[in-house]
Amino acid sequence: MPDPNGFLRYERQLPARRPVAVRITDWREVYPPAGAELIREQATRCMDCGIPFCHDGCPLGNRIPDWNDLVRTGNWDAAVESLHATNNFPEFTGRLCPAPCEAACVLGLGGQQPVTIKQVEVEIADAAVARGGLNPHPVPASTGRSVAVVGSGPAGLAAAQQLARAGHAVTVYERDDAIGGLLRYGIPDFKLEKQHIDRRVAQLAAEGVQFRTGVNIGVDVTAEELRGRHDAVLLACGALQGRDTPETPGRPLRGVHQAMTHLVAANRVVAAAGDGRPAPAVLPDGTPIDAAGRHVVIIGGGDTAADCLGVAHRQGAAGVHQLDLYPEPPHGRDAERDPWPTWPWVLRNYPAHEEGGDRVFAVAVQEFVDDGTGQVKGVRIAEVTVERRDGRRVVTALPGSERELPADLVLLAIGFEGTEEQPLLAQFGVTRNARGAVDARPDWQTDADGVFVAGDMHRGASLIVWAIAEGRAAAAAIHSYLGGIGTLPAPVDPARQPLAAR
Repeated sequence: MPDPNGFLRYERQLPARRPVAVRITDWREVYPPAGAELIREQATRCMDCGIPFCHDGCPLGNRIPDWNDLVRTGNWDAAVESLHATNNFPEFTGRLCPAPCEAACVLGLGGQQPVTIKQVEVEIADAAVARGGLNPHPVPASTGRSVAVVGSGPAGLAAAQQLARAGHAVTVYERDDAIGGLLRYGIPDFKLEKQHIDRRVAQLAAEGVQFRTGVNIGVDVTAEELRGRHDAVLLACGALQGRDTPETPGRPLRGVHQAMTHLVAANRVVAAAGDGRPAPAVLPDGTPIDAAGRHVVIIGGGDTAADCLGVAHRQGAAGVHQLDLYPEPPHGRDAERDPWPTWPWVLRNYPAHEEGGDRVFAVAVQEFVDDGTGQVKGVRIAEVTVERRDGRRVVTALPGSERELPADLVLLAIGFEGTEEQPLLAQFGVTRNARGAVDARPDWQTDADGVFVAGDMHRGASLIVWAIAEGRAAAAAIHSYLGGIGTLPAPVDPARQPLAAR
């Protein structure tokens, strides 16, 4: 039985972040490991509610009260087993997910601070490594059926592991030079050190998963060739088509880039340094894209923008402004707008924000300013109001509010428009919908029989927990399609949406 008074005896507390002055000099993770006593206290705050709404906040169906109580009582091995029963990669989600489960914690209903679910999760995951590593679970016999997984992000890897453990031969194809998808080169190391990916790749390899990097399906291998090699195909190529602003004057100027372009270049530098190889931060064509000594303007207010902010600090930017189209959110939940247990619109301060930079709310860029040579030298912004009219967003600039900010490097972090248009889509006979995503039937198949889709490629840019949940569910559908014995866990269906007020 859980401690019914735990939340009264202990306040919500996270481990102290590494000091700013120290952490901006390297690329290591911001949070150090939490002490065992702190995590035990935080797990003790979980009440094991009669109806644990944290289950509804998380699409994976994580057994949160169960593993919280196992941590409280010191039963770490059982906690690891309980956590892995629903989540293939808790060390990823515990570091990267914004934790909708915490927003749905029942403590929030009474005005209390939620349980630190995410922190307990990551400590359990790290304990699995410390207590003997990530043990592989190979199957003794093969089904004789083969599956191709295109894309090695969290959705693809989760599906690959589920299918391999069901006895199918799985090959993961990745067009990049290393496995991990967005986790590898899109997420900075100060949020996720890449050793965590490497451990999971080693585990999957020991379970029989084959990995082929540097293979661009639709270019290096045609869809027809891939279907000839495998009995089923899962498309899990992500949603990397960055939203742009081509109508803004000055957009073609040098120095104005998509945020993900900058993040990938920076991550490649860090990866090369870890291998002992010198590598400058450059675009594929060799153009420098380093923030060192530059005035940086980041357009956007979400996770990607915060990642760019942290990278700019570590690269030695002369100054950074982060611009947000919307007004500054409230510091606490607005119960009328976002009633518990839905995900609230609140001000989210990321570790990068305490490292420096200026946040500017309710503004929009009116022009990227040319220095006379085709290089951006500044951005002209104006204060704006944002309204919804007939389902459309209407942005209105306030007269007389314009001003200019210095900018040698501008990064567009204003969201994504779905999966990239690429040759494999036409070759498989698959099209993007109006959101730039790929639709799935109730059984996760696309319009092409035997070709399935999961993760951001199906849902659009979303949370890592949704990617893993969709990967697991698609794997269950593929297992059934292949005539596999029994069933695999399917935490979501293609129509499932996040918890929301109606």
